[in-house]
Amino acid sequence: MIQGSGRCHYHPERAGLGVCVECRRVICRECTTQFEGINRCASCLGRRLQALEGPAERREWTVGSGLLAMAGLGLVWGAVYMTLHLVTG
Repeated sequence: MIQGSGRCHYHPERAGLGVCVECRRVICRECTTQFEGINRCASCLGRRLQALEGPAERREWTVGSGLLAMAGLGLVWGAVYMTLHLVTG
């Protein structure tokens, strides 16, 4: 086993069953989760699943997104104004 002790990194009172392929820590039976046919500990599995899900959907407006929206509206209204001005006049 890697890291010498043969004890679970998360539960030192338990014997290690295997090694997490991501962080290389010794883990016990309860800490081992197979994902894609490979043993990973809970924290590495969480990071892996989060990476597979992709970035979280943004639902809040920031200053930058607000300014970008206002600039886009300004361009649209400017185009409408210019089109009407050229047609009518």
